[in-house]
Amino acid sequence: MSTSDRRSNCPISFALELLGDRWTLLVVRDLVFFGKRRFSEFRDSPEGVATNVLSNRLQRLLDAGVIGCEQDPDDGRQILYRLIEAGRDLVPALLELARWGGRHGPRAAASPQLLERLEKDRDGLMAEILARLDEG
Repeated sequence: MSTSDRRSNCPISFALELLGDRWTLLVVRDLVFFGKRRFSEFRDSPEGVATNVLSNRLQRLLDAGVIGCEQDPDDGRQILYRLIEAGRDLVPALLELARWGGRHGPRAAASPQLLERLEKDRDGLMAEILARLDEG
């Protein structure tokens, strides 16, 4: 996103312009917490994103340098998505959103183990997630 496309120079405004819709953060969530890497895996998430919206959000994240992609070595017709540095920098924010939603969401489905781990060993959990992302 170029600086001329921004509403303001506020860093929160910039983050919201890129990530502030429901679907974009859910794609990042699926990469971080569920290890999804293929279009079909994102499409099959329980929230039911439309394929045209999913394509748009993946392209937006690619253009912004949040995710990268490569051909699947096992099936050259498939594209595999992965978080790159700017996307990995979102992990602490996602953990805090999960913690907040787990505490305050009326029907939050966050696992009690995840919420307890966030409270007691946030840094260790973050290190595990980042190590898993490095492996994938």
